[in-house]
Amino acid sequence: MNPDRNISPSTWMLINSSAIIIVLSCLYIVSALAMEENILWIPLLITDAGVFLLSYFIYRYILEKFIYDKIKLIYKSIHKLKSKKSFKEMELTLDKDIISKVNEEVSEWAQDRRQEIEELKKLEAYRREFLGNVSHELKTPLFNIQGYILTLLDGGLDDPTINKEYLQRSGKNIERMISIVEDLEVISRFETGELKLDILNFDIVALSNDVRELLEVKAKRKHIQLNISREFDKPLYVKADKERIRQVLINLLDNSIKYGRENGSTKVDFFDMDENLLIEVSDNGLGVDAKDIPRLFERFFRVDKSRSREQGGSGLGLSIVKHIIEAHQQTINVRSSIGVGTTFAFTLQKADSVH
Repeated sequence: MNPDRNISPSTWMLINSSAIIIVLSCLYIVSALAMEENILWIPLLITDAGVFLLSYFIYRYILEKFIYDKIKLIYKSIHKLKSKKSFKEMELTLDKDIISKVNEEVSEWAQDRRQEIEELKKLEAYRREFLGNVSHELKTPLFNIQGYILTLLDGGLDDPTINKEYLQRSGKNIERMISIVEDLEVISRFETGELKLDILNFDIVALSNDVRELLEVKAKRKHIQLNISREFDKPLYVKADKERIRQVLINLLDNSIKYGRENGSTKVDFFDMDENLLIEVSDNGLGVDAKDIPRLFERFFRVDKSRSREQGGSGLGLSIVKHIIEAHQQTINVRSSIGVGTTFAFTLQKADSVH
């Protein structure tokens, strides 16, 4: 007879020991009646008590010696892996349903391991995709440089119509590679916490106007208007790293120019949110499909890869933006609709004034 999973071991031993004395008593009574002998009840009860105790302790010894010591060792190992608690804090005895408890612990442990395995699979897939993207991003300018140099070595160096042009093209590809490496280094430093912010108070409206002037020539080439909200008649001070926020605004406005429509517009708006200021960069460009929005801040993710690479850049701009905003303990979100446009919105802590 095996212990029922729904009863404790002590109950199981009591049941089995009782069953033994009942069977032995019945056999004695039947044999006494068959032989027409008197039933000696007192000796029977004493014998039954002795047999009951003997069988109970034999069962207990077997369970503890050959089964429970090993089960408790398994339980101890699993429980320590889960909770890091000492075994004294989760002492088990035969009075408790250790089989069910171990089964529960093993099931929970297995479920945790399955979840960990799934997470590791996702991370592995992300790692492979990331390495593939880095390889592709670096391979393209490398192959271009190789082609230009081989052409120059094959006689193009002596041809004044192409030598300077090919050297300039090689220089641009080298700059692109340097940009990718530097951007990856910035992201890595943010992720490891090595990059420290230089927090100070500054006027976000004035900074936005500086960035607009910086990118105005590039925007005019595509006939895109860059507008800064004029609803505020006084400076709006925020508490942040000015140069990093400048980088955020440059990346977002530059992104809206690259993927905006001809004769379109981009606007920077500001909204008071009590302790924080909400800054929105909106355009009326092509928009992004809903399925791609969650991946916009991933490194090297491009909605239209062929068109994106023609526009230049490292493919890391939005990822850097997200890391900068999160380093300020703030949030950034994006909403977009195909054919309507895209809005990036991030928050910064408000400041009273410059000091």
